[in-house]
Amino acid sequence: MSLTAEQVVASNKANIETLFGLTSKAFEGMEKLIELNVTASKAALADAASTTQAAMGVKDAQELLALQAALFQPLAEKTAAYSRHLYDITSSTGAEFGKAFEGKAAETQKAFVGMVDSAAKNAPAGSETAVAVFKSAVTAANNALDSMQKAVKQATDMAEANFNAAAATAVSAAKAPAAKKR
Repeated sequence: MSLTAEQVVASNKANIETLFGLTSKAFEGMEKLIELNVTASKAALADAASTTQAAMGVKDAQELLALQAALFQPLAEKTAAYSRHLYDITSSTGAEFGKAFEGKAAETQKAFVGMVDSAAKNAPAGSETAVAVFKSAVTAANNALDSMQKAVKQATDMAEANFNAAAATAVSAAKAPAAKKR
């Protein structure tokens, strides 16, 4: 199976379009991360200013302890929200890259199978056993790739579930001391 010049040019054009598309997605992800960090920094600065003002107005140790206890729950909630936004940005950007990879892998796999079929049709007489063994190896490799993709998806889903559980636990752990003080 030989490739024509038009096929090579079309393949290169598609690869370049994919590259620029992924580069654009990477920049979008970076823009979202920068925006998130700037917003979080502004909020942290505002919180620091108000906390400092409140601490300056404290009259005794009991008021200081109450102020300190009141700061923990919002801090835990803000940290959890920041982490959730960060996770959302990185996972959506990663998903775009994953889709592109899966699409290119499927194209490559299809082209390779076509090349194997073409080679099998043009194989010399008596090579049927070798062709069958080669096709079997290609099928096994494709099945292994599919299994790997499914395992990665399951691991990603499990990591997301664990992340959500940890964030919920952190927020509820921060709420518990604040509730006891009341």
